[in-house]
This record gives sequence, C-alpha cells and structure tokens, in this order.
Amino acid sequence: MTEPYVRPAVPGQRRAGSTGVPDEAAPTWTPTPALRRAVLLTGLFLVAGALLGRVDLVVLATPFALGTVYALRRRPSLAPELAIAVDDNNLVEGSPLVGAIGVGNRDEVGYDLVMIRAVVSKWLRIDRVAFSAGDVEPDTVVVDTPARGGTPEPEQPARRSATDRPYGFTVPAGTISDLELRGETLRWGRHSVGPVAVRAAACDGLLVSQTLLSDARAVPVYPVTEPFDADQAMPRAAGLVGGHRSRRPGEGGELAGVRIFGPGDRLRRIDWRVSLRARQLHVAAMLSDRDAEVVLLLDVLAEAGRSGGIRGSASVLDTCVRAAAAIAEHYLHRGDRVSLLEYGPSARRLRPATGRRQYLTLLEWLLDVRVEQSPHEPYDQVFGPQLLSSNALVVVFTPLVDGRSAKMLARLARSGRFVVAVDTLPPSATPPARGQWTDVAHRLWRLDRDNTIGQLREHGVPVVTWAGAGSLDLVLRDVARLASAPRPALR
Repeated sequence: MTEPYVRPAVPGQRRAGSTGVPDEAAPTWTPTPALRRAVLLTGLFLVAGALLGRVDLVVLATPFALGTVYALRRRPSLAPELAIAVDDNNLVEGSPLVGAIGVGNRDEVGYDLVMIRAVVSKWLRIDRVAFSAGDVEPDTVVVDTPARGGTPEPEQPARRSATDRPYGFTVPAGTISDLELRGETLRWGRHSVGPVAVRAAACDGLLVSQTLLSDARAVPVYPVTEPFDADQAMPRAAGLVGGHRSRRPGEGGELAGVRIFGPGDRLRRIDWRVSLRARQLHVAAMLSDRDAEVVLLLDVLAEAGRSGGIRGSASVLDTCVRAAAAIAEHYLHRGDRVSLLEYGPSARRLRPATGRRQYLTLLEWLLDVRVEQSPHEPYDQVFGPQLLSSNALVVVFTPLVDGRSAKMLARLARSGRFVVAVDTLPPSATPPARGQWTDVAHRLWRLDRDNTIGQLREHGVPVVTWAGAGSLDLVLRDVARLASAPRPALR
C-alpha cells in the first residue's frame, strides 16, 4: 500500500503518495443526500405529529429514525488507502502487462461500496479487469487520441481501455481488495498507470468518503530490438583488445605473414616448415584484434509519419529508437564501445562504454527521446569535432527533413569522421491536404530531398534506408575501403 493519505490537494479531495501532516479539520467522511433525506423526513413527521397530535405520523417516523440510528451505530473514521502495483520488469513492445489497483480498509467498519476509476496511457491497452465480483470484458469503440510524435492509424480500430469506466465493489473491514488489470503494451516509452480516483460509501450509503487521488505509476516500455547483423569490418579499430581485425601487428587470430625470429618472439609462434626450408627460425606474425567505438547520433529536430504501435506503421522516432537499440545490442555484444548523442535542443549525450550495463543504460536513455521545439540552436557548438573520436564510426539516424541535418552530416564528413547516414523517413509520410497544390508541393519537396541525398553522397556520406539485418553491410565495406586512403581534415 502507499503512504497514509495527507492534506487534500483541493476541497473535497485527498491525495495519496505524498508526505505531510493530515488536515484534521477537513472531515474524512461526509453525509450523503440519503442521510439528509432521512433526517429531514424524521424531523418533519415528528414535528407534524406533535403539532397536530397525530400518533400515526410518529409511527411513520419511527422506521426512518431507527434505520438511521442502526446504520450509524458504527461509523468509519479512517479514509480508504490506495496503491498501484505494476509488473514492469523488462517490458517490451507487445509484451503482456499485469497490474493491480489495491484499496485497503484499515477501519473496523466495512465499505458497502467502493467506486474506482483509473486513467491509463493509450499505449497500455487494458483488455481484462478482474476483481471479486467477476471479470468484465471491454467494448470496442473508436478512440481519436493523437500519439506522441504522430496520430493513430485510421485503418486500425482502436479499443477503449477497460479502465475507462468506473468499477464498484465492496471492501470488508481490515482487508484489501485488488482490481487486477491485464493487457498489452503497444509502444515504447515511459507510460503511466494512473492517477486513480477512489470514493467509498459506508453505513448503508449514508456516509461517503472524500475522493482520493493517487499519483500515477510510471511504466517503462523498452523498444523491440529488430534483428541486425553487420559482417563487415570496422573502418578503424582503436582499442587494445576486441573482436575486430586491425592492420597493426600483435596478439590476434589473423595471420599477417612470416618473418625471421627476433628477440621477444614466443616459441609457440615458430613456423617449423618455413624454418626447415630456410635453415633459419621464422615466426608467424599476427594482426591484433581490437575493439572499436560506435557513436549513434539521433536527429530529433523533426517528427514525421504516423506511429501505430508495435503492430502499426512506424514514425521517424520509432525507426530511430528501434534501429539504435538493435545496432547498439549488436556492437555491445561484440565487445565494442557504444555512445549515444541527440541532435536537438537538449543535446543529450551518453558516454561511450561497453558491456551489459551499458546496454541497459542505453535502453533507459532511449525512452526519453522526443522531439523538442526551441528557438535556440546550439548545434554547431555542441557537436564539434572535439567530442567525437577520430576513429569512431558515426551512425546518424535522420529523416533529412530539416536543412540543418544535412549541414551537420557534411560538417562531420569534412572533419574526417567515418559517417553513415540512415534514412528514417517513412515512405508513407505525407503532409495533410490543405489545398489542390499540396500533392505538387510534396513531390517538389521530395525531389529537393533526393538532390540533398545525392550531394551528401558526393561528399562521402553514404545514405541508406534502414531495413533490419544487413542494412549497413555494403556501406560499411565502402567506408572500410576509404579508411585506408588519406583523409582530409580541418585544422
């Protein structure tokens, strides 16, 4: 359960999940209209009977008086308690969601009726609600609620969450009743279950509690990792040890050649066949295996496309986040260092590291990716050449909608970095129709964008559309060939 409820946020409401001192002056339980009617009728019958001298009116008032006194013989003094629990361990898109809303009664008087209603994020679809009274199945309706960074799919019927309606049940004294929620996660991000409003009635409906509001419970949903595998070597390996073949001699598994035995060479490296033929000791020279650094740069200047969740179409942010998670998982599994950067107003940055801990930190970092609008443009100062290693492979996820994105790519290429641009603009992304020239203007913009992509390729920036496994093999092979050539650098 949550902490004891404290000072009401507004008159007639009490809020859960915060700290403070309860307001003793504010009553927890208030009379209902039924109690007022019972007292009014009893008083009218008694006064009329006394003034008119009619015993029958007093007899008619007796059931109202006795029923009210009997119902109020034991009155509750404590407000109900509320808690939200969600099994949020390793939730990904499309995984089942299990949660519960618990209402506790610490008083010695049971609650005749508890009305509860919860607000749940549209990307957490609740299909089934279970409690002591049985199961309730939701209806199917159309919900016109815009998604973050897009709009819902018009061709897919949306289902109203089962928590969009209030539920009533009883809570005996000294017990906790749970409202179990079961459903499915539809999209990555930080979603919420709550706030939840609860109101209880006791004493046969003559007393009602104040409306209790709980804080929302955050539910992190991680993106689905699309399959990705890059078989090509990295352009330049820079670490001491790792899984990539380098051009530097050392202790590795790739044969570089055979040379004459020298001081410091290991005996197990002696090539006896060559030594017997040459009448002199020769050793096998190996190429060292080194790790590499991969920088994933996410362009969050603009959003386009419609986000339909795990089973719908993908927007620009959906493609960026899912592709970045897949590429990061691939290179972290091979022992490389991976870092993340945002090209936007916030300019968030995740330092390079390796291992499973970096992968979990990376997933948490990706949950906060969103498009932000700001009049300030600190991009040239934030993404300077000094922040990116000269040996790092920079993978930029960009829709190439904003002109500043193309300038950023060209600036990175001129600085001598190994840059690969991943086009994240959905093919179905079209602007809303605002007139008869909308389609013509969109086609002209597409042609201008194709010219920009061609100019980037002339500057040595390969642009490839994300297509899952093997998307970067061809461009990585070309970048690896360019790595052996002299590179221009800005001074």
